[in-house]
Amino acid sequence: MPMADLPRIAVIADAHFHDLETDFAFPAIEVDGKALAIRSWADTRESTRVFNESARALDEALSEVARRGIRHVVLLGDYTDDGQRQTAERLRTILERHERENDTRFYALPGNHDIFGPRGRHHTKQFLDVNDARVLVTSDEEMACPGTYATPSMYCEGYPTGLAPMAAFGYFRRSDDIHWETPFGASDKVEDRLYDVSSPDGRNRYALMDATYLVEPEPGLWLMMIDANVFEPRDGMFPEGDEAAFVDSTGAGWNALLKLKPFIIDWIADVSARARRLGKTLLAFSHYPVLDPFDGATGAEGVLFGETNIARRTPRKEVAQALIDAGMTLHFSGHLHVEGVTHRGSGDGVLTNIAVPSLVAFPPAFKIVEPSAPGLLVETVELSSSAVDPRISCGYRREMAHLTEEADSAFDVSDYGSFLKAHKRALVQHRYFPKEWPKEAVEAISGLTVEDVCKRLGGPGAIESVIAACPPEDATDLVRLEMLELITDWYCLRQASVLALDKISAPHLRLYRALAARFGSAAEGGWDGSTDTFLSIFFGAFDAFLDRAETGSLRVHIESTPSNVEAA
Repeated sequence: MPMADLPRIAVIADAHFHDLETDFAFPAIEVDGKALAIRSWADTRESTRVFNESARALDEALSEVARRGIRHVVLLGDYTDDGQRQTAERLRTILERHERENDTRFYALPGNHDIFGPRGRHHTKQFLDVNDARVLVTSDEEMACPGTYATPSMYCEGYPTGLAPMAAFGYFRRSDDIHWETPFGASDKVEDRLYDVSSPDGRNRYALMDATYLVEPEPGLWLMMIDANVFEPRDGMFPEGDEAAFVDSTGAGWNALLKLKPFIIDWIADVSARARRLGKTLLAFSHYPVLDPFDGATGAEGVLFGETNIARRTPRKEVAQALIDAGMTLHFSGHLHVEGVTHRGSGDGVLTNIAVPSLVAFPPAFKIVEPSAPGLLVETVELSSSAVDPRISCGYRREMAHLTEEADSAFDVSDYGSFLKAHKRALVQHRYFPKEWPKEAVEAISGLTVEDVCKRLGGPGAIESVIAACPPEDATDLVRLEMLELITDWYCLRQASVLALDKISAPHLRLYRALAARFGSAAEGGWDGSTDTFLSIFFGAFDAFLDRAETGSLRVHIESTPSNVEAA
């Protein structure tokens, strides 16, 4: 089939679906006379994703897919909040409804939040109860005590049980698949999809299931769905299948896959060769990135904050080389909730990773892949203009009032994009400052404005040289800009790249360039431990973030010869 006749594909990453209207067997807060399973704002403001807003975001994304007449949808992992039994079952009913009503076909991949090891793991979450108080709901009966509620529906299953609710969405063969296979052959039986792993000391051994598959949903189109969840047994003796017996897949990804699932690389090489020989359009997907989705722009972060989550989850160069050697040319990833396009290699051996943003973090978006001779067009669809659910904001306000805490400005916004940017500001205060930033730096800049920091770094009059390039009518606001707002924009640019440019005012963007020029220093020079040097490296990072954003595009054209990738 000519490429122009191939269908469009929607790619949704990190939906983290949580059903507000589910019953987790505790006396839930009631809003407008209805009990709602609202996760606490206290947890939300410390999490890199939001929880309660996920159901509406997924509904908006799937509705947009249906409006565009797109039949095929890839769910790029972390499709559930945390793999809870009841959550996965509820998600299944939603996807089945879309299949019935819109003839949609879903192709799922497991993420680190969807499934764990061979036996699963317990989860404990904080919700709001009928008295507006925070209560714990757990799947671990041993934790049950006054004020804590236990229910098995909170449990996250392991392989293969955890695949059961999503079994019809690609993991197993369907009658209408033109072609379907796994790295182990044509069988979709669980017992035919096992591989052996052991701890370095050899005492902890398992035969684990791999959920990778290749499917041809339409003639000429191959979707390579790679299960890059890797659970490495730890040294020592543990109860069979115990959570503590395994290294969590969250920080492992492709780095661990090279070691523990090398058969995947061999299979990729075989599939890639067959696709070229048979004239198939081959698209590869996994939850985890195969290239640094920030394309090196986060170098300052490692210098300032040490080994952050971003650093731990960045694939090594060996991953790119192994996949280039195997013939992979285009890969879509989620996991880090980031927007970005990264290329590695040269000539005919070029690998491109398309990082797909999450539905529940700034910026909320998904991708559409459209075959468009002589290549592919990848379009970003934003959900920022979606409305927020006023019932959730009501719950957050009541939670804060119950504890006599001040309501967050996030509760006052009406659109989803503004809410997620306000959530990013709360995240800076409640996660990044206490968990990653040096205490001395936080104390030194708390409550300061840009003018205050310029004076600290450059003396009296320094602010004038910084704002000299800005229009005079913007000067007053720029001088008074609080550092908290600036830092929030720093994280927004890091995460959203081109998608952040219209969410940050033009005067602020010019200010950030000016600060980088006046005070910024390269991360390679290192940090001497002082707050002033910390701020200089921090300001310097603005250049890398802005360069990356300004060269990005909402529509990326990938030519059939993978050495050429252009912004459309």
